[in-house]
Amino acid sequence: MVQAEVNIGLVGHVDHGKTTLTKSLSGVWTDRHSEEIKRGISIRLGYADCTFYKCPKCKEPDAYTTEPKCPKCGGEAKLLRKVSFVDAPGHETLIATMLSGAALMDGVVLVIAADEECPQPQTMEHLLAIQILGIDKVIVVQNKIDIVSKENAIENKKQIEKMLKEFGISAPIIPIAANYNANKDVVIAAIENFIPTSERDKTKHVKMFLARSFDVNKPGDYIEDLKGGVVGGTLVQGELKIDDEIEIRPGLKLVKQNQEIWEPIKTKVSSLSVGDEPLESVSPGGLIAVQTNLDPNLTKSDKLSGNVLGTPGSLPPVLKTVECQVNLIKGELAKKDYEVKINDALMLTVGTTNTLGVVKKQKDNKVELELKLPIVGAKSDRFAISKRIDMKWRLIGYGVID
Repeated sequence: MVQAEVNIGLVGHVDHGKTTLTKSLSGVWTDRHSEEIKRGISIRLGYADCTFYKCPKCKEPDAYTTEPKCPKCGGEAKLLRKVSFVDAPGHETLIATMLSGAALMDGVVLVIAADEECPQPQTMEHLLAIQILGIDKVIVVQNKIDIVSKENAIENKKQIEKMLKEFGISAPIIPIAANYNANKDVVIAAIENFIPTSERDKTKHVKMFLARSFDVNKPGDYIEDLKGGVVGGTLVQGELKIDDEIEIRPGLKLVKQNQEIWEPIKTKVSSLSVGDEPLESVSPGGLIAVQTNLDPNLTKSDKLSGNVLGTPGSLPPVLKTVECQVNLIKGELAKKDYEVKINDALMLTVGTTNTLGVVKKQKDNKVELELKLPIVGAKSDRFAISKRIDMKWRLIGYGVID
């Protein structure tokens, strides 16, 4: 079993073809939720693994494929690596979901539809988000070129180039028609060349951002057949093995002596898997599922989403208040409402955690925030800041914990 080495985000404006491109590359349609199917948009983060191969006989980019046998010449292709795609929603009301997914991404594929003027609002917002969160490996795909004229496709490409220049981003632009798998091999070649596998340190303490948690048991299962709660996400450092002791923070909310406290959860790893394939140990990179000895009631319905899993005693502290430096978006991209004042309610995205913070103190660019839900954070950790403007959450900058 080959584990995915890298997480690649699919980002961009709503209905520009992110989920279709994910399906073209991986064969998986990531919109599974009933409301997603009904509305035709992504609401939750979608995940799909994909294996890349290269034919030693064919010339680039024809040599790149997702099949072990080359579709061009029929020869045996060489395994390159497995990657995990994170399909982020593009709708403006789901910016928090996109930001929490960005914490899992090593690089991104920005999808832009050729039949709409560029840039669209969420195209801009997603570009800001990946810059704020420090993601510097970017590929642009110009989708839907099958439904526009050559002249319109060229004009749209010029608009994309102008936008990238304004953001200071250098990235290849690849024309595709995801519905027909056109230029799929060129996209794979670009991912291989521009989004390499990051160096990971397996000797460090385990640290894993949790993006999902769930109960895999079915109604009517016998007690002896019940399985412990499962959490899913990405391991960012260390190596996790079956029977390892683990800690999950912030953990459970308890009330003691009329005070709300958060108590870390300690448990053991009972099994590990990628997709449906079991593993004895997992390394950083890709999306993994960790079955624990926890009561599945603690993990159902994403109850532990946003938590951090790690080696007991090694994780940063749980914070209910945060002192931080705020860095707001400036220049032409900023709006007049991009400011922070006392009593403002801000949305913070720290790793895969989304929480509300109220500004209690402010001096210059330093603020103290009182959080509705606690975070796991250490000095110098960076997080995205959004503010409700015109009844919508807008990304306004980032903070750094003092």
